[in-house]
Amino acid sequence: MRQICWGIIGCGNVTELKSGPAFNKIAGSKLVAVMRRDGEKAKDYAKRHGVPKWYDDADRLIHDPEVDAVYIATPPASHAAYAVKVAQAGKPVYVEKPMARNHRECEQMINACEKAGVPLFVAYYRRCLPVFLKVKQLVHDGAVGEVRFVTINLFHPPAPEDFNKDDLPWRVMPEIAGGGYFFDLASHQLDYLDDVFGPMVSVKGLAANQAKLYQAEDIVCASLVFASGVVGNGVWCFTVSKECKTDRVEIVGSRGKIAFSTFDRVPIRLETEKGSEEFQLPTPAHIQQPLIQTIVDELQGKGKCPSTGITAARTSWVMDEIISEWRTKLQ
Repeated sequence: MRQICWGIIGCGNVTELKSGPAFNKIAGSKLVAVMRRDGEKAKDYAKRHGVPKWYDDADRLIHDPEVDAVYIATPPASHAAYAVKVAQAGKPVYVEKPMARNHRECEQMINACEKAGVPLFVAYYRRCLPVFLKVKQLVHDGAVGEVRFVTINLFHPPAPEDFNKDDLPWRVMPEIAGGGYFFDLASHQLDYLDDVFGPMVSVKGLAANQAKLYQAEDIVCASLVFASGVVGNGVWCFTVSKECKTDRVEIVGSRGKIAFSTFDRVPIRLETEKGSEEFQLPTPAHIQQPLIQTIVDELQGKGKCPSTGITAARTSWVMDEIISEWRTKLQ
């Protein structure tokens, strides 16, 4: 079994627990180098996580002969540029979600990887988590009959840092993130629904900035139609009171419904004419590890990863469509 030696570009917070340690806990996988523009922070990360090499220059990591594949964990604004460079170096690419700021950048990444003949994976790790695999199984086993529609409600109060106009988080800066919290959080939900029901073929949406805390949209409404015939709708609002905080997805079918949370660790609830049932499933300590396992398996020729550049680009297309009118107003 060939060992896959990994390098990380952007060893920030997301790599501390969610992803970084997983590369060393999977058989046939090893994290050998990390990079951050602040060299001292890269050095500190490498020391704490037992990584042999650190860099403050992405190009040096990309062209390190001991690095077989590269995980890009920077904010979305640099995903496309780094992905192209990694592809041109002939190395597989694993990139954080959302895949890029927009669908056009996703296409650039896909084209570069196809031209170089290297695979492109995206960190939509819910496709491999036990909770979401269980929901998918319930749907495909016909637990609620024929699925009619799905609804998404995600309401969050503003974060304290959202009020700091001089130092806003990058997640609400469209030039970096592509949009606001909708891009960061709803992308997980929309990608997962793509996994369960297949691609969306018709999308309409409205977006606005109600609270004026930052430039990005803070409320989004959308109507969705899947190729499978399932329809859906969603409301995402990031300026509600604490009492209104909501994280709920409902899948309604001809014989019942499934309710679950995307981010909160609460049981799946199945309701049918037979009554109600709850399923509480574990969450891995390193939440990306099951997905990274599928990537390593594919690179070793013994499996397939369910989250690729092709699937992730569909999610970016959906988000672009939802906020297209809002983006036009901002230009």
